[in-house]
This record gives sequence, C-alpha cells and structure tokens, in this order.
Amino acid sequence: MTLSPAPSGVVPSVEELVARGGRSSVASLFLAQARRDPAAIALTDGGRFVTYAVLAERALKLAGVLAARGIGPGDRVAVLSENRGEYLEVFLAAAAAGAVVACQSWRVALPELTHCLTLAEPKLAFVSPRYQTTLGKAGFLGDVLVFGDDYEAELARVGPLEDALDLDPEAPLLILYTSGTTGLPKGAVISHRAQIVRNLVVRAEFGVTGDEAFVAWSPLYHMGAVDNSLGALMAGGKVITVDGFDRARLAEIVATEALGWLLLMPGMVAGLIGELERRRVTARGVKICGVMADLVSPAEIARISQLLNAPYANTFGATETGCPPCSSNLLPVGVAPVRLSKAQSRFCEIRLVDADDRDVPDGTPGELCMRGPTLFSGYFRAPEATRHDFRGGWFHMGDVFVRNADRTLDFVDRVKYLIKSGGENIYPAEIERVLLAEPRVAEAAVVRKPDPKWGEVPVAFVAARDARLTEEELKARCRADLASYKHPKEIRFIAFEDFPRSASGKIQRHELEKRTKA
Repeated sequence: MTLSPAPSGVVPSVEELVARGGRSSVASLFLAQARRDPAAIALTDGGRFVTYAVLAERALKLAGVLAARGIGPGDRVAVLSENRGEYLEVFLAAAAAGAVVACQSWRVALPELTHCLTLAEPKLAFVSPRYQTTLGKAGFLGDVLVFGDDYEAELARVGPLEDALDLDPEAPLLILYTSGTTGLPKGAVISHRAQIVRNLVVRAEFGVTGDEAFVAWSPLYHMGAVDNSLGALMAGGKVITVDGFDRARLAEIVATEALGWLLLMPGMVAGLIGELERRRVTARGVKICGVMADLVSPAEIARISQLLNAPYANTFGATETGCPPCSSNLLPVGVAPVRLSKAQSRFCEIRLVDADDRDVPDGTPGELCMRGPTLFSGYFRAPEATRHDFRGGWFHMGDVFVRNADRTLDFVDRVKYLIKSGGENIYPAEIERVLLAEPRVAEAAVVRKPDPKWGEVPVAFVAARDARLTEEELKARCRADLASYKHPKEIRFIAFEDFPRSASGKIQRHELEKRTKA
C-alpha cells in the first residue's frame, strides 16, 4: 500500500512523521546507493557495464512507463525472460511505482504457466524475444512489452518518475511461485519489508559486504537469485547476470571477481568442479559458496569449497522464509562433512511440533514452524492455504527436523515425503544420506512405492560415478547404517541427467515415483 500524503493545509501528526521516518522501500534504498556513489558499477550484463546513476535513471524511466499505463500500487506486472539486465530494471521500477512483479518460470509446462499468469492477472507482461512465442502459447492476451527495441523506445518516449513512491514496508513487491511438485504452483507474496530484512540477514550472518559482487546465474524468478540481486543493489554492490549455468563463464568470473555468496544448486556442483579443475582456476576471492548441503554429496562439498577456498553454506530456508530459519552455519573448507547439523538464525523464532501442533521434546522429529521479519506475506489469492500454513501465528514449513542436545537442528525430510511402511515412519533423506556417503555415488533419491504387504516401501534411484558399483554393495552400506525396515527394497541405476529437477535444482520425487509403477 502507499501512504497518502496529508491533505493540503493539514498538519501531519507527530506519530505520522515518526512513522514515515522509519520507512524505506527496496527502491528508495537502491536510489540512496545511486546518490551515494553514482559512478559505481551496479550491473554487468554480458559486455555491458551499467553504473548506479544509469541504472537509477533507467529504472525511474520504466517506473514512468508503468505510471503512464495506469499501473500503480498493488497492480501486477509479469516477467518471462532469461537472466538479463532489463529483468533487474523491472524489479526496481516496480518497487519505485508500488507495483508487484509476478516472476514467471520458462521451465514449467504451458498449463502451469497459464495458471500462474491467470492467477496474477498482470496488467502488463515483459518478455524477452526468446520467450515471446511461449507467452503467446500460454494464452496471455494482455499488453506485452518485448525487451529490445520496443522496450528501449518506450523508455525514451515516457518521462521518468521523479522518485520512488512512499510505500508502507508491508506493500508487496514480488510474487514468487512455489515449485509445484504437487498440484499447481502457489504464488508466495514477498513484501519490501521481507526483502530488506533478508538482505540484512545475509550480511549479518555471512559477512557479505557491498564491495563484493553477486553472480545471478540461477533463474531470476527464483528466490536465491532475486533476493541476492536486490540485496546487492540495496547495499551498493555489483550484480553480474549470467544466462543460466554457463560453467565456462562462471569459471571466468571466479578467477577475476571478488564474490560474496556464490550460489551453487545441487546437481550443478560437479559440473563447476570439473570446469575449475580443467582450467586450473585460482579463485580471486569467494566469501561463501553453495546452498542446500543436504542434497549434495560430502565429497563434492569438500572439493568445491577447496577449489574456491570458501566455506560451504549449511543453510536451510525457503521461498517463503528467505535464508532463515537456519542460516548461521558454515562447513569448513576442504572437509567432507559427516553431519550437517544446522544453527538457528538469530533473526527468527522457531518451534518443532507434532501433527497436533504440540511442541516435541529434543531428539523427536517435528515439523519446523517459524516466525520472523523475513517471512513472506501469504499466498496470493489463496486464503485457505495461507490460513492453514500460518495456523497459530507461526508459518508451518512442512519440513521435519530434530533438535539436538546442543540446540543444533538436523533436517529429517519433508512431511509429505514420509513413507509409512508396516506402521513404521521412513524419511527418504535418511536413506539418501547413507547412499550419498558412498564416493562412487553422484546422486541419489528415495521415493515410495505401493506394496501389498507393507503398504509402502522405499525405492532408491542412484546415479553412479563408477559403472562397476553394484546394487548389492549399496544395500550392504544400508544394512550397516540403517534399521532393517529402512532398507531400500530396490536400487535403480539411472544417468545423472535423468533425474528430474525443479528450477532450484531439487529432485522432483513425484516424477520418479511414476517410474516405480512402470
């Protein structure tokens, strides 16, 4: 929401003045950096270098385009594009005009894209030439502005907004869609407040500064890239856009740029390791690397952290939460971790609860619930889903953890992945950790399969580094480390590339479950 100015001749109250003094938006903080150091490089996009002064000018021109089209506070615009500088301009312009950016995935099937666009009802869609046809096939019939000549002409035609609107920090800025591993995606609404605090948390807990660049290679419709890109621009840092996982380009950047947090999604760590080794790259300086350590093999964590000379981020967060609830733990350089216990963020509160939302004792698995200032503002036009997940005033993440005696937290699994076998609870992640501890395993995922005797049984899909690795060898490891009822009943070897993944690199288990019925 915007904050309406006091009517002419009406003196604002002291409380109103104080409230205004404590408010900033994503756009106002970015513009403050542009005023502080206008000549600093804000964006590197291919061979293009854009200063803060130029990026601020272009963002305010685009905000003027939105205003001229009648797009203001609370109105939605959509973006369907690969990573490029104009994507960031849309974020900043919307933030200045009070509009909301619904970030569309180019990886989803057309029916899902149609659903996401229909849900958001954008007044305008920005699209790159690469995805212009896709947008049409999705059935979008509203106004469209194509990046390139049309976009530049529109910037030149319309006068700029003078400054960012005075917004309530709770005003929405983004709609980021959930991965949609079950059912249709939901749109998580992210406010200016959440974006600002997420930025502060990364800087406070990881020591990332405005002197370090962020590489936006993962899709800008995903939380990892958008949070850190906007965070860098609010802190005076540089954003380097890369069109996807270009391992050669990433290796060049690692060799030449001082980086803060280098995000590396599961399934892509091995590729960068190979590229860095082949080129014999010496990292200029990386503060921290990695994400989702639970989904990466210990050997890969050790090697990539060694090559980058940077600790690996042992975090656990979500689109809805940002880096918290677990964003205070780093894995040492060059060490293959034997446990991945996490430290709670200092910027949130958590509970672990059972199915009846009662707190569980230490050592007992429970669903993690969180509250804190990085949280999203609910699901767009989904009040029942929002009410259910925020029951009791705590956001229920759907992730099961165990609290240890030293107050650290161990991830168990997603609630929805629980396998009920013969009355026993089996969490796939327990089995996956045993399989991934085998150096000859590149990837592993465990899913449920219906069974006439036990109800459900676990089946493992494994990608092997060594073709000589056998099912019996892996079953022997499971027998040594797991209770008998947790042993996978089948181990199926597939190619690493055949694991279906979401945009964030997570394996889509529902797709693997389909294969158990084939």
